[in-house]
Amino acid sequence: MIKLRRLGITSIQSLTLLALLAVAPVLVFARDVSVEIPANAHAKSYGSRWECDRGYRVVDGACVAITIPANAYPTNKSYGRVWECVHGYREVDEVCVSVTVPQNAYLDFSGNGWKCGRGYQAVDKACLAVKVPANGYFVESSYGVGWECDRGYRADNGVCTAIIVPDNAYPTYTSYGQGWECVRGYREVDEACAAIKVPSNAYLNSYGDRWECKRGYQAKDEACVAVMVPDNAHLDYSGNDWNCNQPYLKKKDSCVLP
Repeated sequence: MIKLRRLGITSIQSLTLLALLAVAPVLVFARDVSVEIPANAHAKSYGSRWECDRGYRVVDGACVAITIPANAYPTNKSYGRVWECVHGYREVDEVCVSVTVPQNAYLDFSGNGWKCGRGYQAVDKACLAVKVPANGYFVESSYGVGWECDRGYRADNGVCTAIIVPDNAYPTYTSYGQGWECVRGYREVDEACAAIKVPSNAYLNSYGDRWECKRGYQAKDEACVAVMVPDNAHLDYSGNDWNCNQPYLKKKDSCVLP
């Protein structure tokens, strides 16, 4: 009899625990919904907070209607300005005014500004045609718009003048410099290309614009003379001078022991 009574008490305790667990969510829910929700708001799907309905925003703990000017739309953001102007309008003093697109221009990607059409450039609030001189062409890049001269011409005081290539030269077709370079074996002298006179025991350098003495010779008065290597010495790395052998030291034109 005592054993059955103990079993009965245990069963009652278990049922009580289960009942409490079943009621717990209801109690939590009751606690959540007990938070006072202002007008034009609703409880969030989680926690005990609330948020304003669409078209309203929080001001001093209340939800006030968002005033959207004409030609604008709500962004439904909880921060910053909660509306934006529609395409073709821009914000000025909290209202949306129409973007005035000048002639030869079009609305830009954002829709609240404009850009000039190809061949035109912005000057104040207008688009003026880019004046391209004869033998030139219109260019447009991230740096702006303008023009460049055709191949074989170069800009000179707003016009494109033909590049006169002298004899023994070739055009470089660059937008800088004189527009030509002398061929190998010639160098510029007074807007012309003069032949480079290569003396005996010399050769043109890799660029072909001057000469250098061969190994064992050194330049002197536009000529290449043999390097006079004294006793106990040898040609240096360049081949155009000499160094003393170790342990000799250089003294004027000879090598002496220290």
